[in-house]
Amino acid sequence: MPLSEHEQRLLEQMERALYAEDPKFATSLRSGPSARASRGRAAMGVLILIVGVGMLMGGVIVPLIALGVAGFVVMVVGATLAYSGLRARPAGETADGEAPAPGDAPKARAPKQQGGGLMDRLEDRGRRRRDEGAGGPQ
Repeated sequence: MPLSEHEQRLLEQMERALYAEDPKFATSLRSGPSARASRGRAAMGVLILIVGVGMLMGGVIVPLIALGVAGFVVMVVGATLAYSGLRARPAGETADGEAPAPGDAPKARAPKQQGGGLMDRLEDRGRRRRDEGAGGPQ
């Protein structure tokens, strides 16, 4: 039974409120079949990579050059498959593979400064944790 227009609007408002309140949780709820497929692809890639390492080591232990070369090729295929499953999604794509609705845009982040290194990011992260911790119940 389809939802009425009023119920659809209420549901959309609830989704936006959930996303605004806790975006990480909302994103985890939204992950659909494409996210599961990419995780499965990454796991399969890691398994193939491990098999390739075993083949390569077997080719070194038992002096068979063909087995070592085949193991290397299998490793490259496994690494490529794992990388394609783990890489980040394009900027305009949500977890379920669809473009976000106009009202569902996440909060804009401040532009990154040029030359910001690892230490700067770690300091910023620590500062945010301290600020969030100071506002909580004691």
